[in-house]
Amino acid sequence: MTRRARFARTRWPFVIWLLVVLAGVGALVSCRLEVGADWVCGAGAVAVSTAYSWALAVRCGGRPVVVGALALVLGLAAVLSDDDSLRTGAAVLTCVVAAVLAVMATAPTVRFVGAIREVVLALVLAAVGAMATVGFEPVVRVARFEYVTLGLSLLGSFAVVYRLGAGLHGLGRRGVVIVLIGSGVLAITLAYAELLRRYGTPGLVGNLLDVVVWSRDTLGAFPRPLETVLGIPALAWGVHMRARRRQGWWVCAFGVAATAPVAQGLVNPSITLVESALAVTYGAVVGLLIGYAVIRIDLAFTAPRGRRGRRAEAAAALRPEPPRTRALL
Repeated sequence: MTRRARFARTRWPFVIWLLVVLAGVGALVSCRLEVGADWVCGAGAVAVSTAYSWALAVRCGGRPVVVGALALVLGLAAVLSDDDSLRTGAAVLTCVVAAVLAVMATAPTVRFVGAIREVVLALVLAAVGAMATVGFEPVVRVARFEYVTLGLSLLGSFAVVYRLGAGLHGLGRRGVVIVLIGSGVLAITLAYAELLRRYGTPGLVGNLLDVVVWSRDTLGAFPRPLETVLGIPALAWGVHMRARRRQGWWVCAFGVAATAPVAQGLVNPSITLVESALAVTYGAVVGLLIGYAVIRIDLAFTAPRGRRGRRAEAAAALRPEPPRTRALL
């Protein structure tokens, strides 16, 4: 074994990665508080985007050194050139990488308590990506930026899961049903929101907006529908299913419906940081409740009956996966 391979098997790469991310977060926070020099914001964004790109390459079994170096060069070019197009492109790539990495960094879990932990981890990673995304100071149309980054995140997630799930033949009948249902929920949610925005009657739009306004005035925020209805439940159910069968990865792929909106959250200038955080929290709570109900329904059809049967099923749910910091492939 070479010295480089031995170093890769130690914890030092993860420690260095974590230090880079923390340094980037510190720079982004100081920029948010308007403390320090003007270049701190760009430096923090470049540090986080480079570290995230390197981590995603490691997790997907790619070439982390090449990918990380390319992300560093592109990030520096965007910041140093101060060109709107380059900064916006860097923000799009950072948002997509953060959304996909947040899903891929999860680990399978036997119990629902572990699913809560994995969902929180994914949201934290996506939130750090949101700070890096806005750190590039992109010039965007919010709706277009959201659609583009969500679409690219879905493509990236499914491309990785396609390899993890051994192609489409690894889906099975159960996986096909899951993908069809998830795709249907995604399409209906996006189409309904767009049709309502463009062609909805004033009365219906007004009633829905009244609910949003009441929630913002009373609770401080309104949860994002896509994150709440699809993303969080899919992520919770997916990590729970991955401990039992590999089709769980196809469920987790829809988790970017939660991580992508979080990574986009700070791009909208009309939404404050506090409101964005509250929206994510409310969406996570409601989404986890939905995810718990889905998991219970799944176990009702697939697990043995009775308390002893459920315990035996949980004890046998030992489908192995590489550790969180190792390559999945």
